[in-house]
Amino acid sequence: MGKRRKLLWHLYPSYLIITLLSLVVIAWTATAAVKALYVKHTIADLSDRAAIIAKLLEEKFSEEHGAEIDAFCKEIGSKSATHITIVLPSGVVIGDSERDPAQLDNFAIRPEIKEALAGNTGISERYSFTATVKKHFVALPVKKDGRLVGIVRTAVPVTEIVRALRPFYVRLLLEVLVIAGVAALLGFYVSHRITRTIAHLRRGAMRFAAGGLEHRLDVPRSDELAALAEAMNSMAAKLHETISAITSQRNELEAVLSGMVEAVLVIDSEERIVRVNRAAENLFGISMSKVAGRSLREAIRNRELHAFVEKTFAGSELVEGDIVSVGEPDSFLQAHGVTLRDAEGKAIGALIVFNDVTRLKTLENIRRDFVTNVSHELRTPITTVKGFLETLKDGAIDDTENSRRFLDIIIKHTDRLDMIIEDLLSLSRIERDTDKGEIHLEEAPIEPVLEAVQKTCMKKAYEKNIALQFRSTEGLTAKINPTLLEQALVNLVDNALKFSDPGQTVNVEAEKNAEEIVIKVVDKGCGIPGDHLTRIFERFYRVDKARSREEGGTGLGLAIVKHIVNAHRGRIEVKSSPGEGSTFAIHLPTEKG
Repeated sequence: MGKRRKLLWHLYPSYLIITLLSLVVIAWTATAAVKALYVKHTIADLSDRAAIIAKLLEEKFSEEHGAEIDAFCKEIGSKSATHITIVLPSGVVIGDSERDPAQLDNFAIRPEIKEALAGNTGISERYSFTATVKKHFVALPVKKDGRLVGIVRTAVPVTEIVRALRPFYVRLLLEVLVIAGVAALLGFYVSHRITRTIAHLRRGAMRFAAGGLEHRLDVPRSDELAALAEAMNSMAAKLHETISAITSQRNELEAVLSGMVEAVLVIDSEERIVRVNRAAENLFGISMSKVAGRSLREAIRNRELHAFVEKTFAGSELVEGDIVSVGEPDSFLQAHGVTLRDAEGKAIGALIVFNDVTRLKTLENIRRDFVTNVSHELRTPITTVKGFLETLKDGAIDDTENSRRFLDIIIKHTDRLDMIIEDLLSLSRIERDTDKGEIHLEEAPIEPVLEAVQKTCMKKAYEKNIALQFRSTEGLTAKINPTLLEQALVNLVDNALKFSDPGQTVNVEAEKNAEEIVIKVVDKGCGIPGDHLTRIFERFYRVDKARSREEGGTGLGLAIVKHIVNAHRGRIEVKSSPGEGSTFAIHLPTEKG
């Protein structure tokens, strides 16, 4: 590929060459025409001179008058700067203005003489046989009484014509040079103007390419370039409109994808990742900037997902399936896949949408466990009550001592049923009021709540010989519902007392850090194994079921505590080790936090 040049150097040299060639052709044509005209005039002049001489010598065309004729030729030839030759019909020269006739050969073979001997005016341009000069010759036949008596030949050197035309040639050359110079300047100006306009259009096109589609080109005066500029402006306007629409649609799509709870994954026909939204990044722990263009199998290692993608490509309609994403904890996904096709129906990729149903699965498991647990919790006292009532009905009622003991057992299990139902109603009420925003929180001091908890729990602590100690930073306040917060703390302290041995100490501490008020319930009891810590706040979940029932617990206390803390927009944490005790910490936000 040749080296590229500016358009100016394509247009200008061509224009200049054409102009110069035109001038050369015109000059050549003009020179030839003028020369031909001058030669014609010279021939006519020579013919006139020859006719005059023939008239003057009409009576003397014979050898006997040779000396007189020769003298006449030399005199007239010298005065008129004309080469004059008088030739007899035999070809003998009897007079010549430049040479001695006696020394000249017979002229019958001369072209112009031949023509004159034939009765015509002979004309020729040739080198003289007797001189090395090129001349124009005119030979005029002279007749008397119809008989050829001689030939008058006149001639002038061609150099005379050239000399005569030289001023014209010089003037013509100067004019050609002037015209060529003017044409060169005008050609350069016109070419530069054209290329400058094109350069302006090129800069505008580059500005369009750089994204400045609001810019508009100045319209030149030239029809062709004006049409080009208007077409480019129209193109820029349409591109700007199209790109704005595409950008708006893209932003809308980005907003939709970013705001979608569902995870979206787009792959091409070779299973390379084209696009994922934020939900998919969070779900699979990936980043769009790092996985774009990478293989799906490389970016996300999940056999069930890979099999689902293959199934999607194999089908032509919507494909549904369940996928388990292994992790901590496992995620349960509902997947919907569809093949993407181009205008010709060829598969170009696939769109996979994932619904994370882990929470639904968890809630379903919790619901199932709750039904199982509540059924189990209610069945035990109901079975016991029913058994003792049937025993009394079968005759034990007449045994005063045993019937009284049976009734005490029935009353105990009836009370347990009442506690379970009451805790269930309390838990349901707290959940309902929290969802509806009906739990009233007010800025209140923490210390009175702790004093109320201490009064409630002190009797049980005294009965179990456990020291119950309260410590609080003065002036602590937070947005609380004192009644519910007291209930939560009573449940925590009650649990601490249940699972602590006599002689130990349970501490309740309240303090403030940078953004929160933290209330801790610390015991040195049996502790909780680590694999139970994530589930202890579930309904009816028991770490030690036998001991919990012996202590009279319903299995709902910690679930109630968690919901009360959530209603306060706080959080609860637990730290525990078997044999070392447990620490439950309620974190309440302050007005600043």
